[in-house]
Amino acid sequence: MAGSREATCPVERIEARAFRIPTDAPESDGTIAWDSTTLVLVEVSAGGKTGLGYSYASAAARDVVADPLAGTVKGRDAFDIPEIWRLMVAAVRNLGWRGVCACAISAVDVALWDLKAKLLNLPAVRLVGASREEVPIYGSGGFTSYDDARLKEQLGSWVAEAGCRAVKMKIGRAPAKDVGRVRAARSAIGDAELYVDANGALRRKQALCFCREFADLGVTWFEEPVSSDDLAGLHLLRDRAPAGMAVAAGEYGYDPFYFRRMLEAGAVDVLQADATRCGGFTGFLKAAALAEAHNTPLSAHTAPALHLPVAAASPGLMNVEWFHDHARIEHMLFDGAPTPAGGCIRPNLSEPGLGLAFREKAAAPFAL
Repeated sequence: MAGSREATCPVERIEARAFRIPTDAPESDGTIAWDSTTLVLVEVSAGGKTGLGYSYASAAARDVVADPLAGTVKGRDAFDIPEIWRLMVAAVRNLGWRGVCACAISAVDVALWDLKAKLLNLPAVRLVGASREEVPIYGSGGFTSYDDARLKEQLGSWVAEAGCRAVKMKIGRAPAKDVGRVRAARSAIGDAELYVDANGALRRKQALCFCREFADLGVTWFEEPVSSDDLAGLHLLRDRAPAGMAVAAGEYGYDPFYFRRMLEAGAVDVLQADATRCGGFTGFLKAAALAEAHNTPLSAHTAPALHLPVAAASPGLMNVEWFHDHARIEHMLFDGAPTPAGGCIRPNLSEPGLGLAFREKAAAPFAL
């Protein structure tokens, strides 16, 4: 094995597979539409244990895991996660770190954390370091493809049945209809907080107008009102939005430098980070540290079952997104996926690692 010292617990096997799961109805947001979600599953074995990780990404991430990441990781000490993370980033330099490669690295990194926790016979949250016993969630869906009845039923059920104190809906595909849709959502959720997400579909002045109209309907979170690459525009919206309305962005951050730029620009009231994109638990913890250094709340973007341990270990965490597609898939394909109660999810302390077991038979029909 290449390296400066002999591995005490060398990685023996690394494997990636991809699964495409159809949505339960047509879905769209302010900029794209989709009818399926692809999950890339990674398994890493060492010392008689196997860790799993995953990303919601293109199936191309599976190929990146096979080459060059597998060759980089195999033979390395399973306990040396920071060094393996650094080497994986170096290995994809000429392919482009951000995007698909970052998603592949994320899945491998989470699998390594799961493996390390299993080798030590610890729940993952204990390995990372718990700062809370439960994590608040907000229900997220409300796609622009939904009619008002479906919108109200979904958001209302998260409040009434899951106990969510906040829910989020998509806007921006047909802006002329959005105030009416937001009004319909408000009628279904009572006093719960209402978030809206434009996925960068709006222009700056257009978004400013919506800020004022949405404030009258009690909207407290405006996510990506303009493109997350428009830091000046996000800063403008943050400065001019009504009091009580937070501007949130960051879900498309693939590296620590992205989060640093966003925070230094004063672009957001809430920083979002996605461990399936930003380098797994290792990258998420880097984003959490940056957010804390800038006194900015952090929110975990989607993939609630995967985020739960690292979210519970982040003192500055505001909430985790209970995203309809991912929560549905995680309950379909993983034993041990969390179930909300009182608007929160709790880490599994009875099993080592993430506490998740992949359901091979359930997943087989979706394999690519």
